[in-house]
This record gives sequence, C-alpha cells and structure tokens, in this order.
Amino acid sequence: MHDRNLARRVSRALIVLILALGGVGCASTGGYTDPRDPLEGFNRVVYDFNEVFDRALLKPVAQGYQKVMPAPVDKGVTNFFANLRDVNAAINNTLQFKLERGGISAARFLVNSTVGVLGLFDVASNLDLHKYEEDFGQTFGYWGIGPGPYIVLPFLGPSSGRDTIGMFGDWYANPIAYLDSSTAQWGLIALRLVDHRADLLGASRVLEQAALDPYEFTRDAFLQKRLYDIYDGNPPDDI
Repeated sequence: MHDRNLARRVSRALIVLILALGGVGCASTGGYTDPRDPLEGFNRVVYDFNEVFDRALLKPVAQGYQKVMPAPVDKGVTNFFANLRDVNAAINNTLQFKLERGGISAARFLVNSTVGVLGLFDVASNLDLHKYEEDFGQTFGYWGIGPGPYIVLPFLGPSSGRDTIGMFGDWYANPIAYLDSSTAQWGLIALRLVDHRADLLGASRVLEQAALDPYEFTRDAFLQKRLYDIYDGNPPDDI
C-alpha cells in the first residue's frame, strides 16, 4: 500500500512537470509585473512541481533519514559536503582577487581532509580558519555580470540566469565530479540532497506557517540573499 501511494504521488509530481514544460510558450504573457521575474508563469508551475515532488518523496525520505541517523553521524555527513565546498570557495575567492580568503579556504580543505578525516570533523573552524563561501555565480556577479531573470529549476529550486550558468563551474570545482564511478557520484549527490533537505526541515515549517505566498517569499528571500552574498554582506544602496 505504501509503495502504491508513493508511486501515485510521484506520478502526480511528474504530471505537474509536464504541465510546466507545456507552459513555456505562454510563460511571459501572464500579466506579471516584477521585472526580476519575467518568467513568473513558468516559474510558478515548476515551483508547484518541486513542492509536489518534495512532499511526495524528498521530505519523507529526509524525515526518515533524520529519525534514524545518529546526530554525530548526521553532523559528520554535513561536514563532509561542507568540506568539499571549500574547494569551490578557494577557487572563487582567488578569481575575485580575495587572495587571503582563497588561501584560508584552501587551508581549511587541507586540514579537514587530513586531520578532520575526509572532512567528517571540522577541525579548521576550531583553528579559527573562517569559512568563506563563494561560488561561480558570485564570481560572475563580482565581475559585473548581471543576475538575469529569476528562474526556478526542476528539482534544484530557485536560481537566476547567472547562477544557472555558474552551476556548471561549481560542478567541475567539486571533487565528486572526478570520481571514476558514476554510481559513487550519484550516490553522493543523493546523499547530499537528502542531508541538505533534512537540515531544512525546520525552515520549511516556518515557510509554510509564515508566508501568505510561499512562491514570492522564496523568490524575494533568494534574490536578497544572493545580493548579500555577492557584496559580502554590504550591498550598495542604489541596487
């Protein structure tokens, strides 16, 4: 019975995605006025698909993962993937000429990958090596490239034209991309997705309770955070 219910939910999510793809042609004619979001019609349908997929599959899996996973192990998994992101941070801090931060990010990866046992333990933070998150979307913004339109990607969620292109660079800056086994790659990607979703269970409850329009709330929060990230927490007043 549980398997049939799960299959029914996933099928419903796929139907929503098909409707989203069918709406591409009319995405820009829905009368929406936010200049940051010219694809709002399409984005809302993809957003609905992601919500159905999350409720049908991802959220229940994340809840089960959180329930059975001991807290120290869960923390170790989160630390492992955070350590991999320090490679991307080292590259992008350097590309933004933040050489000290780039060096610190590289040092974090080296320390946590060795003393921290492949990043399972965040030894670097205990050594006062601060974490400076950077990605290629932020680097493009630092170089003066505009954000482009707001985009909601199937399965991946909020993005922008600039960040979507930056994802390709982020992938090739991730050590997982260079594993010989595609099975290991996809296994780690799935584990990262479930671990990240489990970490956000509390935040999703706040969103459900607080937002009159969850789509607009998510969009505005994402765009504001990306602006904050690109300017290291100090965006100019005229933007």
